Amino acid sequence: MLRAHLVEDVRRAEAAAMSRLPHGVLMQRAAAGLAAAVLDLLGGGYGRRVLLLVGPGDNGGDALWAGARLAARGAAVEALLLADSVHAAGLAALEAAGGRATRDLDALHPRPDVLVDGIVGIGGRPGLRPAAVAALERFSAVPVVAVDVPSGVDVDGGTLDGAHVHADLTVTFGTHKVAHLVDPACLASGAVHLVDLGLDDAELGAPAVEALQPADVRDLLPRPDAVAHKYTRGVVGVRAGSGTYPGAALLAVSGANTGLVGMVRYVGPEAIADTVRSAHPEVVGAGRVQAWVVGPGGGDDAATMLAEARADDVPVVVDADALRHVDGPLPGCVLTPHAGELAAMLETEREDVEAAPLVHARAAADRFGCVVLLKGHHTLVADPGGRVRVTTTGVPWLATAGAGDVLAGLVGALLAAGLEPYDAASVGSWLHGAAATEAAGGGPLTAHRVAVQIPRLVRDTLEGLG
Repeated sequence: MLRAHLVEDVRRAEAAAMSRLPHGVLMQRAAAGLAAAVLDLLGGGYGRRVLLLVGPGDNGGDALWAGARLAARGAAVEALLLADSVHAAGLAALEAAGGRATRDLDALHPRPDVLVDGIVGIGGRPGLRPAAVAALERFSAVPVVAVDVPSGVDVDGGTLDGAHVHADLTVTFGTHKVAHLVDPACLASGAVHLVDLGLDDAELGAPAVEALQPADVRDLLPRPDAVAHKYTRGVVGVRAGSGTYPGAALLAVSGANTGLVGMVRYVGPEAIADTVRSAHPEVVGAGRVQAWVVGPGGGDDAATMLAEARADDVPVVVDADALRHVDGPLPGCVLTPHAGELAAMLETEREDVEAAPLVHARAAADRFGCVVLLKGHHTLVADPGGRVRVTTTGVPWLATAGAGDVLAGLVGALLAAGLEPYDAASVGSWLHGAAATEAAGGGPLTAHRVAVQIPRLVRDTLEGLG
């Protein structure tokens, strides 16, 4: 499991580690990891030009000590000092290694090979001062390596407010931070490389955000035992589709009918049912289920679909048109809105949800008393207890019509197979994104191809190939 922690938790763990270690060891570990990452990015040190953007505090110290290591490897290292007071020992080490420091932007070499962002660290507030903005604008075409987090982002909330660094690579220390995983701040991080500082997991405490990894998904995936039959494996029902959107029903069934349950039932208009059975002859009609998927393409019938599904007293995946009819708590269920749908449910603006998805996903989970899967670049799964998982699989090509219908069906199948709503939503989202990545192969894809890829992906994940 990839875990991200809040700033206060990181500081507490670092303080505990420093009490056990000789002075300066943590900073030297961080500097060594940072220098190694920069050397890897540059393909070596000799003859390369490195510009450090150095602010106050330990973040600037990390940059300076790393700069000293890079200078010792033959790089020409300059440091632009952006604060009245910078880390004295780090500055002395840089100059002793042959590096040069200045406060004059115009005195710098005009064509560095890389910028190292040590402007502000995890304690910084969103936004940047004018001198930092001017330096970033001067070298806007140069690759940027951020130290710990891109300067100027909201570290704990993952939001953006004002000028900030857009990093190509972020080298973080000890543990990931929320801003590395959560939109929109994660878009400023680029690739993220974690340097192990030897922090104690117990001292870090519970993570603020988690991200499933292939091994986690493998452990959670339902699989049949030796005496399983179709009913013990779970039965999922799908109530979806309308005359306006018949394809939504077919795609939701496609997501549900990926082999993770023993049976799929479809309940809807007879003309659509004929289309569903033509594509999926194993799908049957009404009967008992362990979970429902309701809403994709439901149109004016969505309210009735939701009421009838809720009457069965089983978990329900509430998607698309059915979300408009959620009027109170739905314990045990999963809501799957995109930002616009969640904004309507919370009576706010889409722009507000997109600016602070973590805040709004948690608020919705509390308000509706159930798991909320907020779709986006990095989909969030929040439960009423405050836990959040973020999905880091997927590709931009997944932003295609019908992809959400497939996801709803897939989550419903995992619910019917016995996963708890929080696990069903987060595993389903991970599989959906990973299947899309494989199906796309670097190019465009359609929602149907995502559904087709899921069984292969599940097989590979169970075999440890994911």
